[in-house]
This record gives sequence, structure tokens and C-alpha cells, in this order.
Amino acid sequence: MYKLLRQLLFLLPPEEAHQVSMFFLKVACSTAASRQLIRRWLDPGVQQPLKMGSLLFKNRVGLAAGFDKNALHLRELSCLGFGHVEIGTVTPQPQRGNERPRLFRLPQDKALINRMGFNNDGVVTIARRLKEWREHGQKKADTQPPLIIGGNIGKNKVTPNEEAWRDYEFCFERLYPWVDYFVVNVSSPNTPGLRALQEKDSLQKILTLLQQRNREKSIQRPLFLKIAPDLSPAQVDDVIALALEIKLDGLVVSNTTISREGLLTDENQVSRMGAGGLSGVPLREKNTSLLQYITARTQGAIPLIASGGIFTAADAQEKMAAGATLLQVWTGFIYEGPAIAKNICSSQ
Repeated sequence: MYKLLRQLLFLLPPEEAHQVSMFFLKVACSTAASRQLIRRWLDPGVQQPLKMGSLLFKNRVGLAAGFDKNALHLRELSCLGFGHVEIGTVTPQPQRGNERPRLFRLPQDKALINRMGFNNDGVVTIARRLKEWREHGQKKADTQPPLIIGGNIGKNKVTPNEEAWRDYEFCFERLYPWVDYFVVNVSSPNTPGLRALQEKDSLQKILTLLQQRNREKSIQRPLFLKIAPDLSPAQVDDVIALALEIKLDGLVVSNTTISREGLLTDENQVSRMGAGGLSGVPLREKNTSLLQYITARTQGAIPLIASGGIFTAADAQEKMAAGATLLQVWTGFIYEGPAIAKNICSSQ
């Protein structure tokens, strides 16, 4: 059924297809009775709740940042069986992102290229929506255990790198009451100069500050770092050393790649799509290799969330064998459909 629906959606430009899909999902989830039916169909249920740090996840499969940037669809996504949903990337000030078109499909490769550019409504508006969800929407959603919400935070495009720490701190403070964990995003290829913040000195300043702010709270939120799959071994070693030094709660492995190697899609067609991060099946092997490297170097001391090339239960097993505790899907959701969480969990 979803294959036919996907064919129809793929007739639309990608961003418009996303908006149409979420509109109809919102309509489908508009009543308590319809939500209950959708859960019976798509939610794998609480089979083996998973504890990671202080958080209890009803299953391993979550939705990566970038799908519900503005926390507009938590009720609908909670019906689809995800153990967690990561909102964002959120920046201090609203920004429109890059000019359209900025999202492209590569169906032959089961991949996407995006250069969205942190388009979002800004942390003040998004925090207000999350507050409403926590105080009213979550109770109506009636998910048990409650859906875990992650806050993926970044800097505004106009903020110089030397002032980036202010943006991350501002987002942390505004979202702290309403999210369950944080992910620091310094690895998107779509904000000019952002990946330079992955260098050890810049990264240490941002993460040390956030850890300090976190420890000042009565309850500490788990703090993760999302890294690029294109780092050199020396850069990965620096990230590992820093994560261990400041006791990060884990790493999200990984963001999209700037590589275009091994694609089946015509090279000229890919070239016309232009710059952006590649996600989906072509990222799978690179992502798994990075997970394996970090696991081996740390002997499993750093919890890992796998994000990249997860479409099936076999892909999920591969990531877990490489050292991942939790899984995140995004491009796989687009190609496999709303039953992806159930299909993965039911085969474990």
C-alpha cells in the first residue's frame, strides 16, 4: 500500500510532499478513536523498554532531527511507534534556511540530498510548542511510556563561529524544561563554516559550557554530540578524547555526508542537484564503519546512537552489532513508510 502512496508523493517536489504527508497524517490522527486504530496498525508496542542513562525508551527506533524541525507533529508521530523523536535543528532566532529547491531525491540509490540550512521557527516559538505538548498534548496522546523528545540545537547562520557558544547556550536554556535530552549539532554541511566547530578547541568550549550549565540544574539532561561521517581518524580520536574527558552522555553517529562516491544516479543529474548532505543507503557502510571504529577505540565506553542508512531490521542489527544502543531513521522513513518502526522492532 505504501509503495503506491510513495509513487504518488514522489510526483510532488520533496518539501511539498512532506507537507502534504504531514497534513493527511494530522487529519488521520485528529480523533482519539483514529489514533487508537493507527497505533494498533503501526505501533510495535512496549516490548522491551530500553534504558539509556536516565531515560527509558519504549523501543530502540527513533526519528532523527530534521523531520519535525518545529515540533509541530508530536501527536501524530507518537502514533507511529517511535521510541523517541528529535526536534530541530533549533537556532536562537528564526531563519528561513537556504533557497529552494534544497531537497532532492535519488530513488535509484534510496537516498536524499538536502541543503536545508537550519530552517526553523526559532527557539522561543518552539519552546512554547513543547511546553504546550508537555502540559496538554502529551496527556491526550496517551503513549506509555511517554514519547522521549530530543532537542537538536545549532547556531544561526549569521553568528560568527567565535560567538557560536552563545547560540548553543541560549537554545539549551530555553529548551531545557521541555526536552528529555540534547544533541549538539556542529556537523551539518549546510551552514557555512559550521563543521569547523568540530575542531577540538572550538568543540571543547561549547561542550564544556553546556555541561557546566547542565550540572547547575537539579536534573541533568543527557547531552550528546552529533558528528559528521567525513571526519578523519585523527579528528574522530579528538572527539573521543573530548567526550571521555568531559563525560558526554554519548555520540550521534552520524550526520549526512558530502561524499558522492558510488552512486547509481547519473553523475550529471547529481551534479545539477548541487551541494548538500547525502543520506540514505549510500551512507550505510560509512556510518557502520564509523560506529565500529568508535566502539573499538573506546571499548564501548561511549553510548552511541546510530543515524544513517537504516531502512530494515537487517540494517538495524548491523548498527547494533557495530556498537549502537539506539537507532534513528529519516531517509528510511521516506522510502519505507510509516510502518518502519514496527517492521524493525518486530524482527528483533
